[in-house]
Amino acid sequence: MVTKTYQEGKNLCTVSFYVKREDAQKVELVGEWNNWEPEPMKRKKDGTFWISKKLRSGRCYRFKYLIDGHIWENEPEADQMVSNPFGTTDSLIEL
Repeated sequence: MVTKTYQEGKNLCTVSFYVKREDAQKVELVGEWNNWEPEPMKRKKDGTFWISKKLRSGRCYRFKYLIDGHIWENEPEADQMVSNPFGTTDSLIEL
């Protein structure tokens, strides 16, 4: 799940990413905004991993989740799914 909170009067949006994966040891967020460098997500007691990012509004960003360091997963509620050069798809968020 992804939530967006736009900051009034600024060109920024706080985007919160949530992944429910009780079977995972770690989940990382990777995306265009940081050159696809994995960022660790925090884990809640219910098994949901989360992270919030401040991103520029008026843009689109590709992203994916990296589960346990080797499983790539898209966000089912992303604004779009777009093809990538690896023959799969990336999640796309529109701000």
